[in-house]
Amino acid sequence: MTKVSLITDYDVYLFKEGSHTKLYRKLGAHLVEGGVYFAVWAPNAREVSVIGDFNGWDPHKHPMRRREDPSGIWETFVPNLPKGTRYKYFLVDAWGNPKEKSDPFAFFWEPPPSTACLVWDLDYHWNDQVWMATRRSKNSREAPISIYELHVGSWKKGLSYRDLAHELSQYVTEIGFTHVELMPVMEHPFYGSWGYQITGYFAPTSRYGTPQDFMYLIDLLHQKGIGVILDWVPSHFPTDPHGLAFFDGTCLYEYEDWRLRWHPDWNSHVFDYSKGEVRSFLLSSAHFWLDLYHVDGLRVDAVASMLYLDYSRSEWKPNVYGGRENLEAIEFLKKLNTTVYAQFPDVQTYAEESTAWPMVSRPVYLGGLGFGFKWNMGWMNDTLFYFSLDPIYRKYHHGILTFNTWYAFSENFVLPLSHDEVVHGKGSLLQKMWGDVWQKFAHLRLLLAYMYAFPGKKLLFMGNEIAQWEEWNHESSLRWDLLEYPSHRGIKKLVEDLNRLYREEKALHQLDCEAEGFEWVDFHDWEQSVISFLRKSKEGEVILCVFNFTPVVRYRYRVGAPAGGTWREILNTDSEIYWGSNVGNMGKVEAQPVVFHSRPYSLELTLPPLGAIFLKKAF
Repeated sequence: MTKVSLITDYDVYLFKEGSHTKLYRKLGAHLVEGGVYFAVWAPNAREVSVIGDFNGWDPHKHPMRRREDPSGIWETFVPNLPKGTRYKYFLVDAWGNPKEKSDPFAFFWEPPPSTACLVWDLDYHWNDQVWMATRRSKNSREAPISIYELHVGSWKKGLSYRDLAHELSQYVTEIGFTHVELMPVMEHPFYGSWGYQITGYFAPTSRYGTPQDFMYLIDLLHQKGIGVILDWVPSHFPTDPHGLAFFDGTCLYEYEDWRLRWHPDWNSHVFDYSKGEVRSFLLSSAHFWLDLYHVDGLRVDAVASMLYLDYSRSEWKPNVYGGRENLEAIEFLKKLNTTVYAQFPDVQTYAEESTAWPMVSRPVYLGGLGFGFKWNMGWMNDTLFYFSLDPIYRKYHHGILTFNTWYAFSENFVLPLSHDEVVHGKGSLLQKMWGDVWQKFAHLRLLLAYMYAFPGKKLLFMGNEIAQWEEWNHESSLRWDLLEYPSHRGIKKLVEDLNRLYREEKALHQLDCEAEGFEWVDFHDWEQSVISFLRKSKEGEVILCVFNFTPVVRYRYRVGAPAGGTWREILNTDSEIYWGSNVGNMGKVEAQPVVFHSRPYSLELTLPPLGAIFLKKAF
C-alpha cells in the first residue's frame, strides 16, 4: 500500500500536457522519511512491482499501485530501504509478458554491463558560488567562448571523476580554454557509443564514480573559472531490453509507426514528440542537469535528424501537410529552449545542426528554434577541404575562403573542429593537412589561427591541441608522450597563445556574432592565395589578420591599414617557439601613408610560408 505520494494533480496535468520540467523530483526512487518512494510511468502494463536486493528480486513482494487518475503512473512506498539499494521494476506488459526494466528516472546505475539502478540522493555541498553569480557574463554572446571538447573515458584512461577534476582543471587553466564540453556522460550500456546511446537520462555514468563525484568535477572546474557544457541526446535512444524501448510492451517513449520510430543511422528508436509525457521526460532531463548539476550549457546532438522526417531514410511518413518537417520535434525544441532560458537565463544551448534550416539560433518569438548557438558545419567542411588541397590548386578554390562570410552572421555560430572529424577513418587533423611533416604542422598552425580569427566561438576536440598523429580511439588515452617533441609542444604553445589573445583582445571575441565585428581588407588575391581582414570591437579596437595559404614566403606584401603609426605583430604562427621557420616582421611594422585597398595607410609585410600573422596598432 502506498503511504506517501510526491505527485499532485497539477503534476499530472503538466506531465500529460508536455510542460513538466521537474519530473526528477516526482518519478523514480526517492529517499523519504522512513523508506523509499517509487513511481514509474507504465500506462499499458497489467502489473508493476519493485524488485531488488531487499526482496530477493521477487516480483510478488512489493507490488505497485496504479494511480486512480489518467496519468498511467504506478507508485509504492517501501520502508526501511537504505541508500545504495539495488532495484529494478518488474512489469507484466500489455501483452501479458513478464519483463524487467531499469528506472528511467534513476539517479545512479550499476556499472555496465550490469543494469540495476541504485537508490541514491543528490545531496552535495557546492563551492562554486562565485562562478554561479557571475557566469552570465562568461556565457554571453559577447564573451570569449573557447571550448575544449573531450571524452571522459579516454582523455587519460583510468581516471575517476575526482581524479579528472584535478588534472583537467589544471590542464584547461594552463592551456586557456574558457569552457569544457563533455561528450555524453549520461549512463549508457555500450561504451563504444561514446555516450550517444543513452539509457539513463538522469544519471552520470557510474564507470567513473558516483553522482557526487561528478558534481565535484563540475564544482572544481567552476572554481577555476571554467564553464561546463554537456552533450545531450534527445533525438534517439537504444533498443536495449532493460531500457526505454517498448517499456510497457507498447511503443511508449517511441513512435508507433516504424517509419517514424526507427533511426537507420544508429539502429535506435526515435522519441515520440507528439506525446506530452515524452516531452515532459525530455524537458525534465535537460533541466535536471542545469538545476542539480550546475551545468552551464547543453549541446543538443543531431538536431537535423529531429527536424526532418526523411533524414537518412529511404521510406518516411510525411507530416499532416505533406511536408518533410517533423512538426512535433520542432515544437519540442522551441519548448526546450523557451523553458531553459526562462528558468536558467545565464546558460546557453548549442545546436549541432548540419543543414540550412533557418533561424536555429534566433528567438522563438521571432520564428526561430531558440538555441543560443549553432555549430557552423559549413565552415568546418569547407575549411578542412581547402586545407587538404595541394597549394598549387588553391587559387582555383579561393572562393571557399570568402563564401563563408556571406552567412557567418545569419546565426550565432560556433566553429567546431570536433570529435566527428577525427574518427571512422577520417584521420586526425594533422593527417588531413597537405604536405610533408613540416608543412603538415605549419598547416595545422595556420588552421588554428584561422579558426581563432574567423567570426564565431571556438571548439577544439582533445588531442588536436597536441597535434596527435592518430585519429581518436576511445579505447586508449591521448598520446601525451608526443609533447616530448618540439613540433607537438609548438602546437600546444600556439593554442595557449591563441586562447590568451582570444580572451584578452575584445576585437577577437566581442562581436563574434555581429557583422560589425568583421571587415575584409582583401579577398581578391586568389593568385597568391592570401586573404586579410579586420576584427573589431565595439570600442573601435582593431586586429589585422593576414593569412598566406601557400608554402612560399611573400616578401614586401602590401596590405591596406586603417591607421598610421606602428603596428605590433602580436602573433606569428611561423615563430620558432611554435616550431616554425621564424619568418616574420621583427615584431612590428610601420604603416606608410600609401593608399592601398582603399585605405589611407598600408603595411609592407613579410608573410611567412603557410603562416598567419595578427597585427595590432600600438598606442
